[in-house]
Amino acid sequence: DVRLVESGGGLAQAGGSLTLSCVVSGITFNDYAVGWFRQAPGKDLEWVSSIDVGSNTYYPNSVKGRFIISRDNAKNTLYLQLNSLKSDDTAMYYCAMGDSRGQGTQVIVSS
Repeated sequence: DVRLVESGGGLAQAGGSLTLSCVVSGITFNDYAVGWFRQAPGKDLEWVSSIDVGSNTYYPNSVKGRFIISRDNAKNTLYLQLNSLKSDDTAMYYCAMGDSRGQGTQVIVSS
């Protein structure tokens, strides 16, 4: 079974940075595109970024220029660097591959 385990969340100040990690097991990691989603309290799940097998990256306008997604296929690990954090970035962040999703890691941004 595919397993995704996120880490790296926490409390950060507005304008600060955090780096999230997601370790994937149970699947050939480098054969698949992977991505990040987030869900803020009371809001819908929102796509945050994706990276394909060629390491091409994709972002919505809400995070473009601030977040950086990357992957290390040798470590079966996906990363998300969050920069210039805003209070609106407060959410549970999930990594996802196909229909599988991790348990999430909480990011809280204080202003």
